[in-house]
Amino acid sequence: MAVVLDLINGKDRRAKLGASGDVEAKRHPEKAHRPDQPVLRKPEWIRVKAPGSPKWAETNRIVRDNKLVTVCEEAGCPNIGECWEKKHATFMIMGDTCTRACAFCNVKTGLPQALDPTEPESVATAVAKLGLQHVVITSVDRDDLADGGAAHFAAVIRAIRARSPKTTIEILTPDFLRKKGALEVVVAARPDVFNHNLETVPSKYLKVRPGARYFHSIRLLQQVKELDPSIFTKSGIMVGLGEERNEVLQLMDDLRSAEVDFITIGQYLQPTKKHHPILRFVTPDEFKAYETTAYAKGFLMVSSSPLTRSSHHAGEDFERLKAARSLKLGL
Repeated sequence: MAVVLDLINGKDRRAKLGASGDVEAKRHPEKAHRPDQPVLRKPEWIRVKAPGSPKWAETNRIVRDNKLVTVCEEAGCPNIGECWEKKHATFMIMGDTCTRACAFCNVKTGLPQALDPTEPESVATAVAKLGLQHVVITSVDRDDLADGGAAHFAAVIRAIRARSPKTTIEILTPDFLRKKGALEVVVAARPDVFNHNLETVPSKYLKVRPGARYFHSIRLLQQVKELDPSIFTKSGIMVGLGEERNEVLQLMDDLRSAEVDFITIGQYLQPTKKHHPILRFVTPDEFKAYETTAYAKGFLMVSSSPLTRSSHHAGEDFERLKAARSLKLGL
């Protein structure tokens, strides 16, 4: 028996996750008939704070009142208790249904609904009510849209700028694969940080991220710098999926060749028995070694730990990122 905490519907939903895959069938119909994968017992260094504090409840209320979707909930982020306690929510725009079916991801797969034209203003309203100094905006993949949702991203950025001009904006985008001109639209809106995650090393793409192309993602990040060098670029990966250390080091070199400023490295945590299995838990010492190596390779900022996620401590990390650039430029 496994317990699924359903934060979206506001109740503790318990379901038996067996061969029928009842819960997975609703969110992941493409995974429902796959054989169950083993789930490793979590080591002592992976412990998180359960959600439920008064400040968490206030953040939850603001998200609900504005009918918003958060990746904190949809992806089952382990840091939701800590982040929402601080009123730090990562908004997921363009709906809760993704057109892709990555083996690691807990976001629902299927045919998305039409875009909500009121969403940019709703997000901006929530950002203002939460008093966010730094906000992270991500999205599902929208391969069904001609521009992959680029214009919607730009509209959200503009709405936040209008309502909260002092708030810095970080976006975590899809790859806009085969969406000509989409990247230019997003960059023209001038986010402060442009994040696009590689997720894993190239040898694992066919199993872990089959709808994406590794070198396209590298090129996307490189193009951001070519279009606007002032924008910070960022990318992240998960470890524990069967990658080799030398592959991670090569990935770091690939990101540095694209002038990426910031890398995040975190432990992959398996959402359900139908998802890609955790092949091993990487130790805190190994994460520290990756951090040391990444700094040596020239990244301005590195976050490498078991519970590191793309938007975890994003505001504090942004301030450190700015300081690191100023120091490098001698300002």
